[in-house]
Amino acid sequence: MPQNERDRILIKDPTTLDERRNVAKEFAEQFKVSLPILVDPIADPFEKAFAAWPDRIYVLDAAGKVAYKGQPGPGGFKVNEVAPVLEKLSDKK
Repeated sequence: MPQNERDRILIKDPTTLDERRNVAKEFAEQFKVSLPILVDPIADPFEKAFAAWPDRIYVLDAAGKVAYKGQPGPGGFKVNEVAPVLEKLSDKK
């Protein structure tokens, strides 16, 4: 994407699941993400089922059901909407 080129965020598109996992790991380290990150397999079943492209924030509950589905990002990201969902889910434990 042009903005990524401008910001020099250039990541070669992974062609294997291991490469994709490595990109996610590097992202988590760089941005100090401590929550679990799920990585879609190369066939992109999650993206196809949930229209997650180009990127979107989802919160899944303990049963794997979608508890929150954000708008397509990055313009649709409303991170402030995620915390209350996580708090509500943590109260159900």
